[in-house]
Amino acid sequence: MNFYVLTLFPEMILSGLNTSMIGRASEAGILHIEAVDIREYSANKHYKVDDYPYGGGAGMLMQAQPVYDAWQSVTERIGKKPRCVYVTPRGETFRQEKAREFALEEDMIFLCGHYEGIDERVLEEVVTDYVSIGDYVLTGGELPAMVMIDAIARMIPGVLGNGASAQSESFEGNLLEYPQYSRPEEWRGRKVPPVLLSGHHKNIEAWRRQQSILMTKKYRPDLLKGAELTEREQNWLKEIERTEQNSQKEAELTEQNLQKEAERTEQNLLKGETE
Repeated sequence: MNFYVLTLFPEMILSGLNTSMIGRASEAGILHIEAVDIREYSANKHYKVDDYPYGGGAGMLMQAQPVYDAWQSVTERIGKKPRCVYVTPRGETFRQEKAREFALEEDMIFLCGHYEGIDERVLEEVVTDYVSIGDYVLTGGELPAMVMIDAIARMIPGVLGNGASAQSESFEGNLLEYPQYSRPEEWRGRKVPPVLLSGHHKNIEAWRRQQSILMTKKYRPDLLKGAELTEREQNWLKEIERTEQNSQKEAELTEQNLQKEAERTEQNLLKGETE
């Protein structure tokens, strides 16, 4: 798969993505990651690509023409207009489903904004997908672009080396990944679950599945609504929830009893003082 990143800071993109598994996949020819310097397409002798926004306001705005020319240099070279992603708060939130969708593409362009953003006219001209990685503000689009490229690349066969890895990770089937353990068998009094030492692969898979469901319930219960659970697993979850509710009621009753006992003790002490 080919990634083309339009940016003012190409060294940031390349230094971030030329390492680890993504870097090895690039060296092996599975991925092609190219950082296109928008400044090289400036008509200004000082490579200036920003200007003041019409109507006033704080900050500078990236101009339309250098962005368009950088985008066009890619589309003309590859002979088509691939999907072009612009990272912006107005976009839909990037999720695993979107990573899988993008991984089906042969070529993708990522447009990284900076300063106060980019002239709206060029966005209307070249952008096909507006995407956000969360409700917070960053200095530029480079980090979000790298986040998405990393997530997308992991979906591409051969990138991870082990084809099963991507299928068992968090968010597959709308569930978080199960807890993992390595040597030693006991660390600071904490032991590896015995089932993982049993060598019984069917039991291990069943345990991992249960733990994945429990982890999701504990940390991201919102994901369970879209999780692919069997009828048996759904009933098991309901039973757990009933048990938790009963335990909570018992805890509340205990707390109430302790409070009443404390109040009685206080009243008896006060009564004794008056006598």
